Amino acid sequence: MIKATTFDGRRVAVFGLGRTGVSAALSLQAGGAEVWAWDDNESARAAAEADGVALRDLSAIDWSEVDEFVLSPGVPHILPEPHPTARAARVAGVPIICDIEILAREINARPVADRPRVIAITGTNGKSTTTALIGHILKSLGKDAQIGGNIGRGVLDLDRMHAGTHYVLELSSYQLERTFSLRANAAVFLNLSPDHLDRHGTMSDYGAAKERIFLNQTSDDTVVVGVDDDFGKALTSKLKARNGRRIVPISARRALGHGVCALGGQLVDRTARNGRVVCDLGKALALEGMHNAQNAAAAYAAVSSFGIEPRPIGEAILSFPGLAHRMENLGSVGRVRFINDSKGTNAEAAWQALSSYENAFWIAGGVAKDGGIEPLMDLRSNIRKAYLIGEAAPGFSRTLRGASVDCKVSGTLKMAVLCAAHDALASGLKDAVVLLSPACASFDQFRNFEVRGDAFREEVDRLIDLFAKSAEAASRGTAA
Repeated sequence: MIKATTFDGRRVAVFGLGRTGVSAALSLQAGGAEVWAWDDNESARAAAEADGVALRDLSAIDWSEVDEFVLSPGVPHILPEPHPTARAARVAGVPIICDIEILAREINARPVADRPRVIAITGTNGKSTTTALIGHILKSLGKDAQIGGNIGRGVLDLDRMHAGTHYVLELSSYQLERTFSLRANAAVFLNLSPDHLDRHGTMSDYGAAKERIFLNQTSDDTVVVGVDDDFGKALTSKLKARNGRRIVPISARRALGHGVCALGGQLVDRTARNGRVVCDLGKALALEGMHNAQNAAAAYAAVSSFGIEPRPIGEAILSFPGLAHRMENLGSVGRVRFINDSKGTNAEAAWQALSSYENAFWIAGGVAKDGGIEPLMDLRSNIRKAYLIGEAAPGFSRTLRGASVDCKVSGTLKMAVLCAAHDALASGLKDAVVLLSPACASFDQFRNFEVRGDAFREEVDRLIDLFAKSAEAASRGTAA
């Protein structure tokens, strides 16, 4: 645990006692702060209290007595409707922050020579894979790399910081809008597409929240920006006009005169006068698809900014085992592969997965995002059949049938897996893929995308085991 000593003697309210809220409360208490913590959920309060968190009902306090307010990133303070605690804090003029801000202040309080290096990653899609890949590369090179933020551990649960530490932080727009002091030695901005607009209101405000990842950088720091979408191109031009930082554009779609790009399946570094091939991405089995080429380019650009040679970075990229729930290969039955992309919770993420497979037996559905799956219909030739689950199934069915795509309302994930596996095996296609990439949130049927992905894995494991036993029995019968 990182002790929040910069809050010593201050009174801090904490609302939201999930993973990050509990770690923030305990960190603040350990650092000498007086903590008043609360959650609307009784079981969450009980669990936090058992861990040693001091509870106090925030609906019954005098907010003028509070110095700062740590609000869980998932709880809104403005749109679509501010939580009562956020409204009360704002009326009283109490700053609203999150655990990332606490970490940032602890880093800044240390002598410059003793500070860890911070690599921060954001974007609508691909940030978890890029974060995990950067962590993998650094660990492969013998570095002390710790992954946290919107993935893995809460940042205040990371190990003690020292000069050799590399904090690799996935940061959501929800976290960034409540972070003010973080300086990223390497800041990665992958892409921007419509998402979370209920929280941010407009694409402009959503982008502005993401851009906060560049706050506090100096001329010693590096900016990595994806330029495969219009927002990234405009952002690069804007940042160049400000001067100062080293800016590295990345692309998986086109050659760059300066930057890091994927060309013909090769990862190419053109940041120096003479470009060089870093590695053959075709050999990176856990990084299929154009979007993963962008992730690899981003990871390479971030790590190489610390002066590390290209060859060992490229070797580490090829050994990356992949990220659970993001185009995760679960195995095969015959020629049919099963791919877990439960983290594909919006149309853009699902587009990336579908574009990677020419014969997809696609499982989709859940709680639909704005825009539904209409943007995916330009990939209809990749969809052999769709199997629809959850609340979105009726609407998705209408969209698919309107685009002449064969589909079935399966209702449950279990039924969708069974039907998709049956049809994929019966198709005789040599490269058939049963793909779970829901293009939806999970909350109608599952607590989160991880639980949904785990349920998919369990169903696939049963099928693989069943077919293995059938093959074994047939083999014994033939031998007899």
